[in-house]
Amino acid sequence: MTNALLAEWTTPFALPPFGAIADDDFAPAFDAALAEARANIAAIADSPDAPTFANTIAAMELAEGLLDRVAGVFFNLAGADSTDAREALQRDLAPKLSAFSSEVTNNRALFTRIGALWQARDALGLDAEQMRVLTLYRQMFVRAGAELEGEAAARMTAVKGRLAVLGTQFSQNLLADEREWFHPLAEANLEGLPDFVLESAKAAAEERGLGGHVLTLNRSLIVPFLQFSARRDLRQLAYEAWVARGANGNASDNRAIAAEILALRAERAALLGYASFADYKLEPEMAKTPGAVRDLLMRVWVPAKARALADAAVLEGMMHADGVNGNLEPWDWRYYSERRRKAEHDLDEAALKPYLSLEAMLGAQFDCANRLFGLEFRALDVPLYHPDARAWEVTRGGAHVAVFIGDYFARASKRSGAWCSAMRSQRKLGGEVRPVVVNVCNFAKGSPALLSYDDARTLFHEFGHALHQMLSDVTHGFISGTSVARDFVELPSQLYEHWLEVPEVLAKHARHWQTGEPMPLAMLERLLAAGTYDQGFGTVEFVSSALVDLAFHEGAAPADPMTMQAEVLDALGMPRAIRMRHATPHFAHIFSGDGYSSGYYSYMWSEVMDADAFAAFEEAGDPFDPEVAARLERFILSAGGSQEAEALYTQFRGRMPGVEALLKGRGLLDAA
Repeated sequence: MTNALLAEWTTPFALPPFGAIADDDFAPAFDAALAEARANIAAIADSPDAPTFANTIAAMELAEGLLDRVAGVFFNLAGADSTDAREALQRDLAPKLSAFSSEVTNNRALFTRIGALWQARDALGLDAEQMRVLTLYRQMFVRAGAELEGEAAARMTAVKGRLAVLGTQFSQNLLADEREWFHPLAEANLEGLPDFVLESAKAAAEERGLGGHVLTLNRSLIVPFLQFSARRDLRQLAYEAWVARGANGNASDNRAIAAEILALRAERAALLGYASFADYKLEPEMAKTPGAVRDLLMRVWVPAKARALADAAVLEGMMHADGVNGNLEPWDWRYYSERRRKAEHDLDEAALKPYLSLEAMLGAQFDCANRLFGLEFRALDVPLYHPDARAWEVTRGGAHVAVFIGDYFARASKRSGAWCSAMRSQRKLGGEVRPVVVNVCNFAKGSPALLSYDDARTLFHEFGHALHQMLSDVTHGFISGTSVARDFVELPSQLYEHWLEVPEVLAKHARHWQTGEPMPLAMLERLLAAGTYDQGFGTVEFVSSALVDLAFHEGAAPADPMTMQAEVLDALGMPRAIRMRHATPHFAHIFSGDGYSSGYYSYMWSEVMDADAFAAFEEAGDPFDPEVAARLERFILSAGGSQEAEALYTQFRGRMPGVEALLKGRGLLDAA
């Protein structure tokens, strides 16, 4: 039988033929794809012809086409719909793919060809994009260890291979803990829970073949439980299980893995001559140095902590008024904060949610993309990898732009969080290739699915990433879409969140799922007025995580990361009723791979820009101003990594912003 992954895809828009792909197809497909990629790389490296951009760099851009295609399908499925077979293959693939990567960057003949092009770059007649791609290829090889020799080169290969294995293991351990823990809720334990929480808990029970209601560690269920449950003992039980993920002393414990990862990263940086892994990792980012990151984080930490401590005093007073003595604890914060929000802003999430159905918010995000960039979305009836997934064709002026896939509901086979990925990225080299972009979320399933305001922000956030992929307009896949500096990549996503706050968007799309009536004006006004509510809590949660991440990578690797985590938080004076957003054993951003290691700060670095970028629309007097939108697309969304991030932003805005816009956006300017 023909392996569907290796055959020509004659499906609409050349989508993966999901209905014809079996788990058993992936291993032989990867073997074939790796063999083809190795042969292509060898042909480039061993060519007797003098190196040119076309026969070296452009050829490398296309050398791994089949591997990219197979991996694009597999790793999307491994994250969104894991199976035992997929997890086993993921563990097997991690060292194989790392070894292949090292083979390429350690190929002396290939690096010699790149070096020759680099030395002669000014005489090659390259255009700006080609020069940028050549620069980045050389940088990638050097940072991967291409200039190392002998034992150092061999050790670098071993370190990277082991890191790939550990990152996969960390992710799978976390998924196992999240999948296995649940707590049945008897009728007496449902006090105070609104209907949407009850429906989610019932759906979670049904997914596990149980009756009644169960609590799981999915964020879209556990957070509203912590907000509304009157049972303090159950809030504590749930919260402690949630924050203990990856640290339960079982086969899924991640603490030793985190320690080994940090030690190997420090060794990797030392092999390349850097003072620390943070120095190595931050060199190509906008921040450049650990000091610049720390300066930003501490500028925000001080007012955020002050606001959080003031809020904690109010919440603790509310708790004591209830007759509960002692200190405000982390499992109390969301419960009393929700009550305070209702009292001070007359906002009740249970009353708000009917106006924020998933369907309504999808309509809102598509409408904004249409008004800003002229994009249109047509639902597709095509086979996908899971019944919950949906697809749309994206067009502009009748021309095909992309296929967009949305996979929005929580399930046991899906890792936690929300993300955007591309099964296929945009490029023009070798023929126009249009992207297939995926948004994955973990919303509670319902009839219909009703979102919290935070859920709606997440929806818009991930769609901002999707726009960065869909509107990409570059020749080389190496710099396509989100292939930008890590502390720049969150700009499009965080910027797009701002359109959810535009009154006319909510007035048009926030409609009651049963009656179709728009959100009452008074409720809309209260919602927008409460936009900075509880930002002390949210900011402290985030910044503490970012500072621990930085500390882990800024000096010598800690023998015990948990001890260092405690020391960093103690030195910061972490408020006792707030914990890190991501404690070390479940800090997937920094331990499931190198992506956000030393880089969790990136969200905040990008937020400095996103607040300033949206201000450009405000200054124009129209959140959909066509000239500002055209500049945003030209210099940010379509440009990929074609220039340095600072240059792109400056062309869009005319200057780089200061931190004041961020503090103002979070309502912390008066606390600074």
